[in-house]
Formats: sequence, C-alpha cells, structure tokens
Amino acid sequence: MDLLTTLVDKGLRREPPTREEALAVLRTSDDDVLDVVAAAGKVRRHWFGRRVKLNYLINLKSGLCPEDCSYCSQRLGSTTGILKYTWIKPDEASRTAAAGVAGGAKRVCLVASGRGPTDRDVERVAGTIKAIKDENEGVEVCACLGLLTDGQAERLREAGADAYNHNLNTSESTYGEITTTHTYADRVDTVQKAHAAGLSACSGLIAGMGESAEDLVDVVFSLRALDPDSVPVNFLIPVEGTPLAEEWHLSPQHCLRILAMVRFVCPDIEVRIAGGREVHLRSMQPLALHLANSIFLGDYLTTEGQAGQADLDMIADAGFEVEGADQVTLPDHRVQAGSGGGCGSHEGGGVCGTSDSAPSVSASGEPRTDLVAVRRRGVGTDLAPNA
Repeated sequence: MDLLTTLVDKGLRREPPTREEALAVLRTSDDDVLDVVAAAGKVRRHWFGRRVKLNYLINLKSGLCPEDCSYCSQRLGSTTGILKYTWIKPDEASRTAAAGVAGGAKRVCLVASGRGPTDRDVERVAGTIKAIKDENEGVEVCACLGLLTDGQAERLREAGADAYNHNLNTSESTYGEITTTHTYADRVDTVQKAHAAGLSACSGLIAGMGESAEDLVDVVFSLRALDPDSVPVNFLIPVEGTPLAEEWHLSPQHCLRILAMVRFVCPDIEVRIAGGREVHLRSMQPLALHLANSIFLGDYLTTEGQAGQADLDMIADAGFEVEGADQVTLPDHRVQAGSGGGCGSHEGGGVCGTSDSAPSVSASGEPRTDLVAVRRRGVGTDLAPNA
C-alpha cells in the first residue's frame, strides 16, 4: 500500500502524517490489518528496538471522586462496587511498589482520584515518593493526581517525581459530552504546568466511548502538539454502574489500527497500551507489542488485568524483551532535549470510529462482560498485589 510506505518513510524521519493519512489508517480493512501492524512496527523498532517498558499502577486513594467523568468507575455517584478507601500510607505504597519492581516494572505510577490535590495532598504524596525511592533504588515515579494549581508541579519534582500524567482522553469538540465538572482546557493547562516544571509529561486518550474516527485523530494530533514523552492509549473498560457500561464498540483489529495510527503520529514517543487491552485486544495482545513499546504490568486502578507472569510470558513469546532499569526509554534526541519517560492510566480509552469489525462480543453476540473484573486484591485489601 502506497499509504503505508509513505507513513513508514515519514515515521523514520519523525515527520507526522497528514490528518487525512491518519484517518486512512483507521479506515483500512481487516484484510489489511497485518500490513498496517508490520508498517507501524518498522517505525516502533527503529526508535525503540524490541524493548518493552513495564509500568506499575498504585491507586493511592480509590473512589470518592467529585468529578463526573462518564468512563470512570470512581466518578461522583458511582454504583460500581469498586474498592473505596482514602489515602494509603507511604509504607503500604512502598511495599506495593516493591512487588511491581520485582515483577520487572521500571516505573511506578501513583494515582489518586479527585479533581486535584490540595497542597497538603501534595506533601502527602511527596512523602510517599520518598518512601518508594528509598526502598526501590533507581525506580521512576510518575504522579497522576488530577488538575494542578500553580507551584504544585514544582513541589512534586522537588520531592523526586520524574513524571506527571494527565490524559486529554478525547477530542476538544466532544469533551463536554464525557465530563461536565471540568474542561478540556483545564486538562491542557495541567499538562503544560507539568512540562514547565521539568517533569516528564505524560498524556493520552481513551478509545471506545462512542467517538468518531475524526475525534480520535483530533485528540492524537492535540497530544502531539503538547509534546509529551509518553502517550498511554486506554481502551474503555465498560464497568457496570458507569454511564458508558453499554459502550462495546471495539474489536481487536480496530484497537490495532488505533495503536498504529498513534505510532505514526507520535513515532519517537513512548506509546503505552494501558487499560482495557485484555478486554478488547484479548488473544491479539502480542501483535500490539509491535506498535507500542510500553505496557502496564498486572492490575489497573479498580479492575483486574491478566496475571503479571502472563504479561512477562507474552513479551518473551512475542520475541521482545523487558526494558532494564539501566536502559533509557526514549531516543537520544528526545533525551538531549530534556525529555524523560511517561506514565498514567484511566480505565477507559479508544475509538469506535467507522470500523466494520465486530466489537468485543462473545460467539453468542453478547458483550464480553466476563472479562471485566473489579479489583479485589493488592492495595486497599489484605491480598497480595498482582505483579
């Protein structure tokens, strides 16, 4: 395909595709999906080799959120039955982080529900960062605490945070349909604050919320303009009890097209497969490693992922290797420009677009709700974490 040849050439030169070319990737047929993966894989391997960076999520404070984000199981008025608890102590966070690091994670992502942290919350997280770094030498720490006010990003960096995550999630034109308690501009402002403070900026998207292919392309180009070091691609986990619980639009093939499009638009940026890969990619997860160079290990914030060892086996069986703590994630030109790494995940993400593929349904045609399991282990419970 002339399109794919053009996109590979551009990706190797760090030149973005046109908007029309990006849309064309999403509109390729299932018959061409392996060609699309092979083409985007050339760009991925050029900049990142066969390394896969592992990241580990710790939900510092679960549920009890005043925001109304439709995709989130921790939202205001949630009836999802998720674990709900207030701030965990630094020593518990450190023990949980150690489990992730032992499983191969290079970065620990500290997430807390809520609109944004108070200054007291920032100090609390600063203590947690110190505890984790004291006990886990060389680990990277990313914070994801919501909207930041002036000075908070600087304080997190002083405390030892390496990165800050705040996802745009969807296009500016449709953002108000997903969330009403804050704006798209608020999210952009927080990413810019993190960048300005010298933190590695991480910002991504959620596919599968009913948005169009145009919406998906819009948000990815907006992300590129923000110049984050990493872009997590979430695929909506339709958790029972959320407004989007009936949104089952994604097929494995379309998820691969989405990841390929993100790779072409962001050729030298860390692309992470985040929430929902087990639900929507399923047995085709190994193919996604040819597109993304980073994944989350084990469980997510409020839902369970596949076993940590299964993640490691998948990486090895697909012919990839876990990125070591002594290896630099990003290409030299981005590191020299002052970039770092990236992190972060909400439990959603993706695009339905105009694909003709079958969505995530069983042989009987029913949505694969059996693949959505509320997290009942790890932090906030008495059971060992999944890592």
